[in-house]
Amino acid sequence: MALPVTHTPPGVQPLRFMPGAASAPALQSPLYRHMHAELRGEVLFDNASRGRYATDASIYQIMPIGVVVPRDEADARLALDIAREFKAPLLPRGGGTSQCGQTVGEALVIDNSKYLNQIVDFDAQARTVTVQPGIVLDHLNAWLKPHGLWFPVDVSTAAQCTIGGMTGNNSCGSRSIQYGNMVHNVLGVQAILANGDDVRFDATWPADTAPHRAIADGVRRIAERERDAIAQMYPRVLRRVGGYNLDIFAPRSERPYTSDGSVNLAHLLVGSEGTLAYFRQITLQLAPLPTHKTLGVVNFPTFYQSMDMTRHIVALKPAAVELVDRTMIDLARNNPAFRPVIDKALVGEPEAILLVEFAGEDRDATLRGLQQLVELMSDLGLPGSVVEMPDAGPQKALWEVRKAGLNIMMSMKGDGKPVSFIEDCAVPLEHLAEYTSRLTEVFHKHGTRGTWYAHASVGTLHVRPILDMRRDGAAKMRAIAEEAAAMVREYKGAYSGEHGDGLCRGEWVAWQFGPSLARAFEEVKALFDPENRCNPGKIVRTPKMDDAALFRFPPQYTVTPMQPALDWSAWNVTRDPVTEAQSAPGTGFDPARGLAAAVEMCNNNGHCRKFDAGTMCPSYRVTRDEQHLTRGRANTLRLALSGQIGSEGLLDPAVKETMDLCVSCKGCKRDCPTGIDMAKMKIEVRAAHARAGRLRARDRLVAFLPRYAGIASKLPWLFNLRDRIPGLPQLGERLLGLSARRSLPRWRAAFVREDYVAPPSGGKEVVLFVDTFNNHMEPDNARAAQRVLESAGYTVHLSAVPGERPLCCGRTFLAAGLVDEARAEARRAIDTLLPFVTRGVAVVGLEPSCLLTMRDEFLQYGLGDAARQLADNAFLFEEFLVREHAAGRFAPTLKPVGHTEALLHGHCHQKAFDAVRPVEQVLSWIPGLKTALIESSCCGMAGSFGYEAEHHEVSMKMAELSLLPAVRRANAQTLVVADGTSCRHQIHDGAGRDAMHLARVLEMAL
Repeated sequence: MALPVTHTPPGVQPLRFMPGAASAPALQSPLYRHMHAELRGEVLFDNASRGRYATDASIYQIMPIGVVVPRDEADARLALDIAREFKAPLLPRGGGTSQCGQTVGEALVIDNSKYLNQIVDFDAQARTVTVQPGIVLDHLNAWLKPHGLWFPVDVSTAAQCTIGGMTGNNSCGSRSIQYGNMVHNVLGVQAILANGDDVRFDATWPADTAPHRAIADGVRRIAERERDAIAQMYPRVLRRVGGYNLDIFAPRSERPYTSDGSVNLAHLLVGSEGTLAYFRQITLQLAPLPTHKTLGVVNFPTFYQSMDMTRHIVALKPAAVELVDRTMIDLARNNPAFRPVIDKALVGEPEAILLVEFAGEDRDATLRGLQQLVELMSDLGLPGSVVEMPDAGPQKALWEVRKAGLNIMMSMKGDGKPVSFIEDCAVPLEHLAEYTSRLTEVFHKHGTRGTWYAHASVGTLHVRPILDMRRDGAAKMRAIAEEAAAMVREYKGAYSGEHGDGLCRGEWVAWQFGPSLARAFEEVKALFDPENRCNPGKIVRTPKMDDAALFRFPPQYTVTPMQPALDWSAWNVTRDPVTEAQSAPGTGFDPARGLAAAVEMCNNNGHCRKFDAGTMCPSYRVTRDEQHLTRGRANTLRLALSGQIGSEGLLDPAVKETMDLCVSCKGCKRDCPTGIDMAKMKIEVRAAHARAGRLRARDRLVAFLPRYAGIASKLPWLFNLRDRIPGLPQLGERLLGLSARRSLPRWRAAFVREDYVAPPSGGKEVVLFVDTFNNHMEPDNARAAQRVLESAGYTVHLSAVPGERPLCCGRTFLAAGLVDEARAEARRAIDTLLPFVTRGVAVVGLEPSCLLTMRDEFLQYGLGDAARQLADNAFLFEEFLVREHAAGRFAPTLKPVGHTEALLHGHCHQKAFDAVRPVEQVLSWIPGLKTALIESSCCGMAGSFGYEAEHHEVSMKMAELSLLPAVRRANAQTLVVADGTSCRHQIHDGAGRDAMHLARVLEMAL
């Protein structure tokens, strides 16, 4: 049955997202006007919003018609009705993490993730749950945990992927050898068809409604006609997710998806990639939560051995066997969050490791499995190769590294990137070693290499050849795909084993299943969607995988010339894909290209969409908007730098809007596996506005605070009047935009005076860098730090030049984009502190954002080796004390402080630089004091952000996520510890508690 060409709604011209496509006909379309007038959810048809939904985690980019974020199921149904009236194609979307282009297309995107994420029904006894499509897997499992149940299709993107997306993709997960794929665990799907019919698909048979019967009978006829082709062409491996699941109609004894051999039409929708219907609700089969787990990490001297021995390991019946190869090990070591975890799993320098997990109700049984693994590896000639991890903590940490495998791979700098197109091939285990060896030779033949990881247990190894899609990558992709496909067919495997078909494997569906079944798939599509409006171009009638017009980086992709304010040359490198050798920028170096390359490190994997752990991304956690997400910001910057949303570049209003709620917390710098540093990128945006003369009076007032701080601290009675005279806060809000609902920091007499006289050198020395805030607003912190250091015998030099104003890190200037002024402050600090540094004297700071600027932004100013020397010798107060304590130079006699508990909140920049643990360690030295760390993201104050009237509400929402509730729950005798001045102010404003800097706590204990 032939399918008609996709209809284009009146007044809308779907655009492939190319440079120059800056016009916005969608905003004038009748479709937009109807949606905007009738829907209660968000209706996003502007270029920037459409652009943020034009990509997923694949290499493709297509501008959608528009985006709808329905408020509830009724809103979603209304959106579908309006779309049907205008014959607009539809594209349901969850987390947007698809790796093959399933969630990009010239269609109306329905984003289910923000609101349609509820649990509808739960039956603990039957172990079933019904959910809306936008619920995130980790959130569902967190809700199920108290009931002793979980949904066991545990994909690596569990923190951000949605159940709707997993169902549409037929996701699998690390433990599929025990629990099966998505299709084995879905019991029913309540779907809305393209014609508006609301139909439940499940094991009910015969079908109980007319629309259900018409589809069921039609699909059955097709399947019966194609019985022989199904038996011959469907791969006999667990990991097979290509095409449609017509084998639900196989002979009863051969039906692969139900234990009783029944037919469940929901299983036809699983893996359909949104091409058959819109999923309104999904019913899932749950499993008992494993009581015990043990993990063995097998280290292999060669990659081939790891593949060859997998089949023997699988015979021990583990729950999971996952691969991490040498390249990924090295990349993980380069990530500060992953380095200590991966190092504990290694024996020597292995070329590959396998994570082998045993799980069950019996702890002793899992331990026996681990011991059997140790014995097996010894029998196979690798004694001592297993690192045993029987405890939950180390296991969880290592699984997080494995889950981040794809993102770790994508952290490679340069235009050459690991490209997804054959990473899903599944072959029988007995052929795995030979297949990987032969495919490696294919890579070398085409001048590249691949990084291997993931599901060794089921013969589905994810591998991505490193290709430069701007140049010759497309041709190599085609050639490699053809050779890989021939091998897959030779080994009787599946070309699409986990991540689906989408745009990169859609054209291979007919190759895998043959022309007869390919025609049958078109008939199935027409039964459900006769007008071809449901995610057209996927599974049937698909484009070529190497159609350059669909690429995120097509051959004509260019970056608009501009001069960045900071040094981005580290990102503008070329990498030999075989030797991994990197070359620095040559004489033709384009500064704009370095900034663009840093932005392009975002591969849209959506890791930043998590909000239950870590620090990233606070603005997304409170808004749930793609716009206010690290990924959304990176996409907006990429589109602006390449001229795809207009000609103003970083000055485009869309860029300003999407950066507005970025609090520069640097959570992404640490948590993003590909290293996106949005705080640094925001400096570039603010710098562009500063150069264009677009700074407000408030921006300058905050930026130049260090320059007038000396005057304010001499006249505190005058500068503190704002919070003492009624009406002044409201006047300040009207004139400067500083929230009247906030008290301002109080000015006090400075700690470092202009008549400061440096002490003589000698003995143990340290330089105390007293920042503007601890000098002029909270001098007691600096005074306490000096006393603590001097009590331990240190000669304390203050960061001051007699007769001049105290040194400054320039942080306030950076926040306003005044990079030249910040650079001048950095140069002044380096010139003053370098004589100490060259003598081996450490520079110690109290305010994390100030001291850590020396270790970060100082290196981006082009100030040479002197900046690096200072960075290497600059420490936070607690870091210095831990270092000195370990060396035996700091051993104070501390006494109890009258409190038995301390509640610790880490500053965002402390977290970004892994500097919270030293605070915990120092607090542990105080007798009788037990410390609890608040698991929080940004406090919401973030420098001046929380003081700004337009940001007050968002600031408080960030604080209310976890910080303020934790402080309120603490009893009055609990010490609240926070090193950040903004954090302390937020805690005071929001919870009415006074938090203390670590230096003052230690002073109490002297």
